[in-house]
Order: sequence, then C-alpha cells, then structure tokens
Amino acid sequence: MRGTATWGVRGAAALLTVAGLGHTLWHGVDEPGAALAFGALIAIGELARRDRQDPPGRRPAPLGSAGALAYALLGQNAGQPTHHGVLQTVAVVVAAALAGIVPHIARGRGPALDHLSRRVLTAAFTAACFQPLYNSGRLEQWLGQGPYLVLFLLILLGLTVLCDAVLAAAPAGARTGRPYGPLLRDELRAQLGIGSAICATGVVMALGAAVAGLWAIPVFSVPLLLTQLSFHRITAIRTTYRQTITSLARATEIAGCTRPGHSRRVAALSCAVGRELGLSERELTVLEYAALMHDIGQLSLVDPVRDGATAGLPGAEARRIAELGGEVARQTGVPAEVAVVVERQADPYREQPLAARIVRTVNAYDDLVGGSRHPGGSLAALERLRLGTGHDYQPEVVECLARVLARGGRGRVVPVPPG
Repeated sequence: MRGTATWGVRGAAALLTVAGLGHTLWHGVDEPGAALAFGALIAIGELARRDRQDPPGRRPAPLGSAGALAYALLGQNAGQPTHHGVLQTVAVVVAAALAGIVPHIARGRGPALDHLSRRVLTAAFTAACFQPLYNSGRLEQWLGQGPYLVLFLLILLGLTVLCDAVLAAAPAGARTGRPYGPLLRDELRAQLGIGSAICATGVVMALGAAVAGLWAIPVFSVPLLLTQLSFHRITAIRTTYRQTITSLARATEIAGCTRPGHSRRVAALSCAVGRELGLSERELTVLEYAALMHDIGQLSLVDPVRDGATAGLPGAEARRIAELGGEVARQTGVPAEVAVVVERQADPYREQPLAARIVRTVNAYDDLVGGSRHPGGSLAALERLRLGTGHDYQPEVVECLARVLARGGRGRVVPVPPG
C-alpha cells in the first residue's frame, strides 16, 4: 500500500511534467524574461543544495523551493499582468530543477526522485489555486489588492504546506516503514523551521516583483540564502555532537565493559522500535542518545560486569549502575531527558518513561543474543523477554521489537563492525 502511494506521487508528477513541457513547447513561453529569471533562481537553489548534510525527506534546496513558490504566485511583473498559467509554471520548475541537479548527478550525488516529484506537485498545486483565479480577473474582483488578498495568500500557503507534508510523508513511510500519522506530524513540525522562511520569502518575492519587477528576486533571495547557510551550520553542529556522543559511548567498549558494537546496535534497534511506536523526531533523538550512553555508568565500577550484560543483574546493582550513568550523562551536557532515560533503566517499567522502556528491552535483547551460542538465540531471547513482561519489560515494546526483527529477515540485528 505504501509503495503504491509512492508510485502514485511519482506518476502524477511525471504526467504533469509531460503536460507542462508539451504545452509550453507547443504554445511558446509567456513572459520569457520572468520565466528565465525565476528559472535561474530555482537552478541556483538546486546547485546550492548539500545532500550530505540535509536529512532525508526535508527541503534540501530552500532557495529553489522559494523560487518555485514565487513563480506560482506571480500575478504581476512591475505592474504588468502575467499570463504564464499552471502548465508553464510546471515546465519552468522542472526544467530549472533538472538544470541545477545535473552537476550533482555528475558527481554521483543526485537527489532522490521523490524530491523532484514533491517540487513539481507542490508548485502545480499552488499555481492551480492561484493562476486561474488571477488570470480570469476574479481574484482582483473578489479580493482587490488589500488585506483580503494577503489573507487569501496566507490560507493558500497553509494549504501548500499541508500538501507538501502529505507528499513528503508518503515516500518516507514506504522507505522507513514507519506509521504514516507520526511521519505527517514530523513533516508539519519541520515546516516551522526553514519551511516558514521559504513560504515567507516566496510570497514576499512574488509581491515585490509585482511592484518593483524582477529586481526584487535577488533582493529578497539574500535573507533566505543566509538562513540556509545558518541551517547548514546547525546541521553540521548536530552531526558533530552525535559523533561526540557515539565516541563517548565507545569508551565502555574500549575499557572492556561491553561487547564491541553493543551501544550502537542498541541505539539503532531502539530507534527502529521508537519509529514503530510513532515517536517524533525529537523523541527519537533523545532515545538515540540515551541508548548510546545507557552503559556509561559501568565506567565508574571497580569490577565491570562481565561482557557488559546488565540485563541479568540484581535490581539494586542495576539501579546503582543506571544512577551512575545518569550522573555521567549530565556531566556531558546532553539534554536532561537523556540523563533521565539513562538513570531510570532499572526501574519497574510501569514507572519508566517510554524511551527508558525501549532502551531497557532492546539492551536486554542484545545481551541475551550476545550470550547465545545456538541457532535459536534470537527466538529464545524474545521468549525470555515475553516471560519478563510482568515486571521488567512492557509487553507492547516487546511485541514491537519482535515485529521490527521480523522485518529484518533473520530475526536478529546485523552486528556493527568495530570502528
């Protein structure tokens, strides 16, 4: 079903592309100067993208997105009415995006097809809501040029944001297997960041071009370009922060307290379970950091636990290690929620936050599988977890873990190589 939705999005974008290019080639380009100017802006936006830093599914080319939105909302150019329509908007967006994507493809870093499909469908949706009303004169007749027009544009922007989020969540669900509802919620939350800057720039650029002409394009592009650079810097800082926490988590492996790759396996599998349970992106980040650091308290022990397997320890000893880990986590400067998850791993699951329940269950699973020496180790580990659902492990988390493992093929996590 999810795969069908993805191919539906791509198919609709392909049909619009063929229709737009065919119509434009047959009838020619209306207002070629405006088409060239906005096309150049979209192409430059694609050239400025940084795929290695932007998370999958997010807007990796905000300048290009703003240019496409502005062209879809362009009603006048220096006081003169435009007549480019919906299909020419699609043609210009596709041609410009492809021109900007070609250098990335040449370097082997071409964007996903879903990104281009979203760009085409979102631009077509916005243009279809605006261009027919404007070109027919009804928009000016009904709303004039005053505050009602601004209100209309704000409502249209809201619908455009919703359309883009729906289109982004569909392929993301097919790619990750996560429930659609939480994915849509995450996409809508993401619009509050760079998405709001894109929408504001697109509208202001279109309104500015209506009065000042095409000179408004470079003037209003500079603030968004600076915002884009700032977001790239923030993303780079977050990446460095995650790498630092991962390196810190490896200290338990280097000290011989845990098996090689244990913390990274627990973090990867915990995030998979968290996505299955519908956690938001922020909650998944907290879960990942806590899973990486869940054994950090063992560095404070005189006699580390053998193989780092804390799942079978007495309750008092497990709580002591968890509390030590929480103290160490607080000293590293991680968010307070991470330290809480780490220090409450050994509590009865009914008293734990959901992230702590997930980490505790996945940690126990990896400990049990790591100590198994027979082919049924994974199934036996899950059975042990099910037997402990009365006090130690939440049943819903255990069953969610079983579903995630079942989708993995052989029912166990592929080991992460050291280093």
